Amino acid sequence: MRPSFLSEPVRVRVPATSANLGPGFDTLGLALALYDDVGARITSDGCRVEVTGQGAGELPDGDEHLVVRAMRAGFDALGGQPSGLAVECVNRIPQARGLGSSSAAIVAGVLLARALVTDGERDLDDAAALRLAAGLEGHPDNVAPCLLGGFTIAWAEPDDPGRAVTLPVAPDVEPTVFVPQERGLTAVARAALPATVPHGDAARNAGRAALLVHALTADPTLLFAATEDRLHQQYRAGGMPGTAALLAELRAAGVAAVVSGAGPSVLALTRLDEEFTPGMHWTSQRLPIDVAGARVYRGRLGHAERDPVAAGRKS
Repeated sequence: MRPSFLSEPVRVRVPATSANLGPGFDTLGLALALYDDVGARITSDGCRVEVTGQGAGELPDGDEHLVVRAMRAGFDALGGQPSGLAVECVNRIPQARGLGSSSAAIVAGVLLARALVTDGERDLDDAAALRLAAGLEGHPDNVAPCLLGGFTIAWAEPDDPGRAVTLPVAPDVEPTVFVPQERGLTAVARAALPATVPHGDAARNAGRAALLVHALTADPTLLFAATEDRLHQQYRAGGMPGTAALLAELRAAGVAAVVSGAGPSVLALTRLDEEFTPGMHWTSQRLPIDVAGARVYRGRLGHAERDPVAAGRKS
């Protein structure tokens, strides 16, 4: 049966995310307090997307936009498509920098579709929304913290591409992100990975990933040892020399730093020396951990949501 659509606009706020966190490749993720705001309403026909902030003038303005593609998938899951759509995106998450911009768009689209359908949350609960978002993204490590907030452990089953649990983060964990001017592509970063790795490296990574769960939730003094990785970062270093150099500099100073997602951004999980400067090609920003995940509201985007500098604070 064709779904019943709501006439009032809805909006969603979705957080940035950092995945892998060193040894937790394709599994561990963290939601960060930097947000995209996306609003949508049903129209009589057509599809129009307005983008402000990150990606403005570059991203598609119609059905090819990732938010709309995710909305279409959500509507399909709920029984049918609306007559038309108008979407507004206020983007603050840097595009193609390893901070989950695509996952934020996918989660926003799925939740907007659900919110625009009568009884949508009943027919597409959070578990189903995560499963749909993970299927669209291809892996669940970013969409899980974006949807659920906080620190997540995500995995896939043969019949379910997205399962996750959330764990509380110790208060002494203080993330700082370093974002370069240049962009990166996840597909390129994945292509740099070998088909196999030495058994010793895999075993070491499994131990460090387990330790990282304990360090993030109970004992941040262990974060430096827990963030050692031998599974993916060293293989991607040649394609991101600036990232590799900053990562090495931070770790040489005793900072628990990792490549954020597929890069090229770098995430530090422990406090930095106040005098540390990453260089002119980087911007740094302290970002608290977001514990709420994606949030849905009724009504149009307001002034604060439309201002690209309203959320997030540069250090």
